[in-house]
Amino acid sequence: MAAQNPYLDVQNLTKSFGDLLLFKDISFSIAEGQRVGLIAQNGTGKSTLLSVLTGKEGKDSGMIVFRKDLKLGYLEQKNNFDPDETVLDACFNHLGDPQKILKAKQILTQLRIENLDQPMGQLSGGQQKRVALANVLITEPDLFILDEPTNHLDLEMVVWLEGYLSRGNKTLLMVTHDRFFLDRVCNIILELDNRSIYTYRGNYSYYLEKRQERIDNMHAEVARANNLYRTELEWMRSTPQARSHKARYREDAFYELEKIAKQRIEDRQVRLKASNVYIGSKIFESQYVSKAWDNKIILKDFYYNFSRFEKLGIIGNNGTGKSTFVKMLLGLVEPDSGKFDIGDTVKFGYFSQEGLQFDNQQKVIDVVTDIAESISLGNGKDLSASQFLQHFLFSPEEQHNYVYKLSGGELRKLYLCTVLMKNPNFLVLDEPTNDLDIQTLQILENYLMDFAGCVIVISHDRYFMDKVVDHILVFKGEGVIQDFPGNYTQYREWEELNPAESKTESKKEKEVTKSNLSNDKKKMSYKEKREFESLEKDIELLENNIKEIETELCSGNLSIDELTEKSKLLPTLKEELDEKSLRWLALSELA
Repeated sequence: MAAQNPYLDVQNLTKSFGDLLLFKDISFSIAEGQRVGLIAQNGTGKSTLLSVLTGKEGKDSGMIVFRKDLKLGYLEQKNNFDPDETVLDACFNHLGDPQKILKAKQILTQLRIENLDQPMGQLSGGQQKRVALANVLITEPDLFILDEPTNHLDLEMVVWLEGYLSRGNKTLLMVTHDRFFLDRVCNIILELDNRSIYTYRGNYSYYLEKRQERIDNMHAEVARANNLYRTELEWMRSTPQARSHKARYREDAFYELEKIAKQRIEDRQVRLKASNVYIGSKIFESQYVSKAWDNKIILKDFYYNFSRFEKLGIIGNNGTGKSTFVKMLLGLVEPDSGKFDIGDTVKFGYFSQEGLQFDNQQKVIDVVTDIAESISLGNGKDLSASQFLQHFLFSPEEQHNYVYKLSGGELRKLYLCTVLMKNPNFLVLDEPTNDLDIQTLQILENYLMDFAGCVIVISHDRYFMDKVVDHILVFKGEGVIQDFPGNYTQYREWEELNPAESKTESKKEKEVTKSNLSNDKKKMSYKEKREFESLEKDIELLENNIKEIETELCSGNLSIDELTEKSKLLPTLKEELDEKSLRWLALSELA
């Protein structure tokens, strides 16, 4: 990516940590007005590359040249602030300049940091990251270098930042896994892959198209090399006397061919299908749940009946109660009033924002095998813990790394694997996309699309939400929740067409739902009474039959034919029990 009078010119840059070579002899340049997105798999050196460019880390070899007098703004993943200084003082770039103080206040307000006199030590990690982002934006540098700028931002903040970075002739180099953000902000994509750098002169959509062409060409090259390799291998295996000095060039060419032919190109689109997951027809019902923290309303008489196999997305600004809602569902936080009625077959798997708690001295494979040696995919097929980790891009070598050696993204990925290895039938994922690389996100998306259970996802990743969910709850604050039947993009399009209606829709819907459920209650008819009595007998009989079959299946006394027959019958009886139980519950409301 050559440019005349570039802001940044990198030539033949190499960096390693011990025996781990991150990148070798990579070269690129960034010119004024170019907005560059850097993409790579977790643990392959994205953040390290930014640290090397900014002088925070040393390099093994190569040249890094910035244009003379260039003003650089660098957002790191981790920030160190004096815990006693105020938010405004932490914006150290204002230097008492009234105009810069005003700008700082405007940007901090956009990032929802409103108490500018609050000590930094009282802010959460996410709030501190937003102050650090504000610091970079306030300086108006010639070149922005941003490491995961969208982490800890809610959707409105991300959209605002998109607009901010897209306006004018800004120049930036950015690491982010937010594909909507890459598509709308960046005009060049750099891909760090297999220790080399590849340049794509376009946005993320263009990158996807051209990257596939590169991979296809590489596959074709490997295929050609393999054909040549087979014939050359036969020749190399011949006696030394058969190889004259004149054939030395063929030996050299052979070793080059061997290198190409043995090159491993991982297929990162592997789909895992957890087809053995079973979940009954009753999932959960939120029965007029209310919750407030310090007079701040989170939920107010919230009613929702979750459907079987539903994949629900939850969006909303930070602090509107999204995480609190799922914690109440999981029984980790008590509602002030109301309750969650959860089906007996539901087995939750919870990926939380606070879940990264590992023994640093354990190996990656041991962390997972402590949970299970294998995971069942149904139809008699199992994946070992090692195979499962490989699906999520932990190579056999990386599986024997100690936890303390993992990057932040690799730790998040390992945590995700531990949740999935428990084989739940209802996944609750709170910001699962933070710090995950795009390849892992694609694998997770495909896993969730194929997942035969239920899913709730809280995420600010719009691309991820569009691919995974088919229903959205929008938390608008003060207990107002809008129920929208569609994905994120469909919701935004509807909101743009109906701006006034979207503000009042959730309140109306909640009041109508509550009114219908309370005022329209009727008494049982004679026919319904008879059905109710019959259901009680049927349910009791089904429960006894299921218990009897389960006992027989565990007895070891059945023949192969009997075992097969009863194994097929059991899920059918359970399905019938779920349906009759659900109908019994509906009629019991009229009793």
